[in-house]
Amino acid sequence: MKSAVIVFPGSNCDRDLAEALLLVSGRAPQMVWHRETELPAGLDLIAIPGGFSYGDYLRSGAMAAQSPVMRAVAAAAARGSFVLGICNGFQVLTETHLLPGALMRNSGIRFVGRDVTIRVENSQSAFTSGYEAGEEIVVPVAHHDGNFQADAETLDRLEGEGRVAFRYAGEVNGSARGIAGILNEAGNVLGMMPHPERAVEAAHGLTGGRPLFEGLLEAVGQPA
Repeated sequence: MKSAVIVFPGSNCDRDLAEALLLVSGRAPQMVWHRETELPAGLDLIAIPGGFSYGDYLRSGAMAAQSPVMRAVAAAAARGSFVLGICNGFQVLTETHLLPGALMRNSGIRFVGRDVTIRVENSQSAFTSGYEAGEEIVVPVAHHDGNFQADAETLDRLEGEGRVAFRYAGEVNGSARGIAGILNEAGNVLGMMPHPERAVEAAHGLTGGRPLFEGLLEAVGQPA
């Protein structure tokens, strides 16, 4: 699987994500600086990592969304390339309107950093095909602005179209309907607040994130 990790000023999970992709796919991703105007050719996956791009000034992900490379990411997504945004990456995807809704300040107005249980709501996407529908997995979260919100019509559409990929099994940050991750209409863009890249090997103490990356390998025709 040929992949790339986008790097913004303030990213602090880019190396974690790169190591997870290398571990699972056997191929190191290309690290792409945010000021690039083009992406490497032939990418199967574009990954936008967690962290605090631009120090979360204005709104989380708002400044990163204006980076030149995001125009190339949007174009690649429109062509059908897989795009994965984790934590701050999810925030960037909503700010670029590749995904609907917004990530607001946590309901408790406090940073949340702990392992949480999430439920797989849709196992039919490339990102979730390694799971069973209804399966519960444990992955870490680490965010201050992970409270997913959207108007009722948008929430109903996400639910009705099966675009809620993951849901928190318990209260974490106040997200509407417990949503932890959503897909775009085409199913090739996923944004999620939990960190699957931190749960891919036994040394992490958790392996619930590994099937996500293995499912992507299968989707692009490379056995996991």
